[in-house]
Amino acid sequence: MLSQKDLLGLKDLTAEQILSLIDGAFECKKLLLSDCKKSDELKGKTLVTLFYENSTRTRTSFELAGKYLGANEVNISVAASSVQKGETLIDTGRTLDAMKIDFIVIRHSMAGAPALLAKNVKASVINGGDGMHEHPTQALLDMVTLKEKYGTLSGLKVAILGDIKHSRVAMSNLIGLKKLGSEVYLYAPATMLPKDIDKLGAHVCRSREEAVEGADAVMGLRIQLERMNGGLFPSLGEYARYYGVNDNILALAKKGAPVLHPGPVNRGVELTPQVIDGAQSLINEQVTNGVAVRMSILKQLAAFRAANGAVKTANGEKNI
Repeated sequence: MLSQKDLLGLKDLTAEQILSLIDGAFECKKLLLSDCKKSDELKGKTLVTLFYENSTRTRTSFELAGKYLGANEVNISVAASSVQKGETLIDTGRTLDAMKIDFIVIRHSMAGAPALLAKNVKASVINGGDGMHEHPTQALLDMVTLKEKYGTLSGLKVAILGDIKHSRVAMSNLIGLKKLGSEVYLYAPATMLPKDIDKLGAHVCRSREEAVEGADAVMGLRIQLERMNGGLFPSLGEYARYYGVNDNILALAKKGAPVLHPGPVNRGVELTPQVIDGAQSLINEQVTNGVAVRMSILKQLAAFRAANGAVKTANGEKNI
């Protein structure tokens, strides 16, 4: 079980805590797949989604996770909020705290923003993606998807291809998969590969073939043009030709190896349409598992809050 009021990154969690969230997601998925997707476990609790960057899957899945568990859910449109009047992140958080909310899911372009918010509010803060730092809930749903197929994550070879440098998804997956015993093989253009990432335990490959050969799973990553300061590759067509996943590349993986992608997919760039819509693609199943894992997170944070009468914020000890 979680032993802190916030979920800021997988680097902060033990292997046992990660597994407890994954196992909890399997339980939550039973409710999700039932005819009556309704529970009162979070009745009376309030969840706020505070997204400074665009999102469809993460924001909507958190909103649905809260609703399925009986919580009140509020989505704050930053474009129409006091942020546009110059309100700081800390002041926004304190304003929400004064409304007696329980959970804040935040996505922000700046690495460390969720941690800063968490230090200044009593609400439990969940990192929905911060800069190029971490996206813990995406990695958790990826691991749920793989454990659902294989029964374990220990000993798996997972190939991750694409824009590694700008991907908080890749970073969280590398951290989480390594903690649970998987081996992670990375391949990207040299301009899109973080320096010294091998020191975190990644196998940095010299070709797609090396990365995918014998892999138990293949993950493509979206090219994040919004995070790039300049052209890091000549063209989308060339990227697809040398770094994308097509049927010929996928055939090098183990038979039936699942294909994952955090979405949205640039069709024909990171993955060909045949791969995206093929039998090995679990992209849509990832979305379903995303709701389940976020339900699991909310339940565990609620349990921590119920068991602890006070938490420390930057301003000292305060009652939850």
